[in-house]
Amino acid sequence: MALHITEQNFEAEVLNSDIPVMVDFYADWCGPCKMMAPLVEKLAEEMDGRMKIGKVNVDDESGLAVRYRVMNIPSFLFFKNGELVDTAVGGMSAEALRQKCMQYL
Repeated sequence: MALHITEQNFEAEVLNSDIPVMVDFYADWCGPCKMMAPLVEKLAEEMDGRMKIGKVNVDDESGLAVRYRVMNIPSFLFFKNGELVDTAVGGMSAEALRQKCMQYL
């Protein structure tokens, strides 16, 4: 299951993670976000132990969205060793998202 990421746990779960992290910035009202949600959850199961998969609700955690300049959702941010290394914006196929994650393992 994807982690619920907040301002409070962002540093511990993302920046201080010893494995790569993908963070899905989404909103409950966003159609493409809803379409991506099951793919993100499936990916979280597949990547368990190799990569953390987290979700940030931009309505609840607007500070994180501002900090990482998330202008469009869904946005997928990739972190490795505490650094933002890549971003992907918009809906995509499960395979495209999986391939993007595999780059950072």
